[in-house]
Amino acid sequence: MGVLFYPRGGSAQVVRYLSAALEREDWHVSLLCGSLGAPGERTHAATFFKGMDLHAVDYNAAFEAYQAGRDPLAEPVPFHPSFEAQPDVPDRVFAAVSPEIGDHLTAFWERAMAEAWRDEPAVIHLHHVTPLHEAASRLWPNRPLVTHLHGTDLGMLDRIERLTQEERELPEWRFADHWAERLRAAAHRSDELIVISPHQRDEAHRLLGIDRDRIEWIPNGVDVERFERRELTAEQRLKRWRRWLVEDPHGWDESGEPGTIRYRHGELEQFVDPRSGEPLPVLLFVGRFLEMKRVPLLVRAYARARERLTVPAPLVIWGGFPKELEGEHPYTVAQEVGAQGVFCVGWRGHDELPEGLACSDVFVAPSLNEPFGQVYLEAMACGLPVIATRSGGPLSFVNTHQGRPNGWFAEPDDVDSLADAIVEAVNDADARHERGTNAYGQIRAEYSWDHLAERFASVYEQAAEAAARRS
Repeated sequence: MGVLFYPRGGSAQVVRYLSAALEREDWHVSLLCGSLGAPGERTHAATFFKGMDLHAVDYNAAFEAYQAGRDPLAEPVPFHPSFEAQPDVPDRVFAAVSPEIGDHLTAFWERAMAEAWRDEPAVIHLHHVTPLHEAASRLWPNRPLVTHLHGTDLGMLDRIERLTQEERELPEWRFADHWAERLRAAAHRSDELIVISPHQRDEAHRLLGIDRDRIEWIPNGVDVERFERRELTAEQRLKRWRRWLVEDPHGWDESGEPGTIRYRHGELEQFVDPRSGEPLPVLLFVGRFLEMKRVPLLVRAYARARERLTVPAPLVIWGGFPKELEGEHPYTVAQEVGAQGVFCVGWRGHDELPEGLACSDVFVAPSLNEPFGQVYLEAMACGLPVIATRSGGPLSFVNTHQGRPNGWFAEPDDVDSLADAIVEAVNDADARHERGTNAYGQIRAEYSWDHLAERFASVYEQAAEAAARRS
């Protein structure tokens, strides 16, 4: 497997879980990827992918070059570009990367692959569509090549298609057409493509021009041992909320510095019913502060819903990678609209997420065209019903079994529809528990990684057959 990026997003989690499941299916996985930071940090590849056959590309020198004012992508070991346009970051969007720097990236990764994989790989499985495809095709033009699209790659291509002429003249989109064609050509080198939802299959066909019969839909899976339903007492929940919000806060305000949002002990009273001493239902969002996540919309919908709630259920916003922000900051929005009961946890490790889910009762994420929705499944695996929008990946797993709903749908970009769904989820405890039970059963039956690994193995075999015909 090959990944251009250092561990920081959902695709890294997929690589970690899928690789372990494939090893149990007697496939040996050797991973080549980026790495950033020191041992012990979650962005450090050897730490994140501990126990794997790993070959890591160290981005630390390139990051230091960026801090010194040099181009990190022009360094001997180049930093990776991104599929998302962000200001003041070392990983500028692909569309802002010159063709010459693109050639430098490909040449470097060709050398890195040759060094890492001295034995010719049986199957090359590349995550996202990146210069790694050009490198692999130069080294092993006849080996089976599988491309795994995770959504952000297609999101950038879609954005390029929708650029106005004025936007195309901006520095961040200067080379947009070049990279659209370059990445399409890279995708066409693949023998098989994997997407994570039916919506993404349609998008891959539209944006890449790939025949649908070469695109396999395999959803992301869930570690059903780690993400398990747990019943915690009010005291146990409070202990955890106290650690995340008061004692060791990671929430960050407009400054982007973790810990700048800190709560007082007294504010935690909003998590417990003062009459019964039982925990109040908690609404939980988990994710990055990207425009498509619509977190400001969630805060506004919650503010409208709160006055209609029979109990004052708090909204916890868990996530937001430090200094990565598209659009309005949800903490600022909460202050502007006077939304009481909104708590920002900040970015915490994936290992802590099962505890966060165990302390919550409803998962709510109003993303627009979410490519898939890994964290929705993880929440469902812990017995939480979900609130999603009628768009993107969640359409493939939310309320798909007739008579066994596992959540609620809101209309995309509709603050009132989202507020109505929040009110129903909080006020109807019986429906909340029933839909959570349905969610729990569905994930275990259909989305365990061991179950999905068999499907990946079948794709590898199809790719091998296609490569044999091609050669």
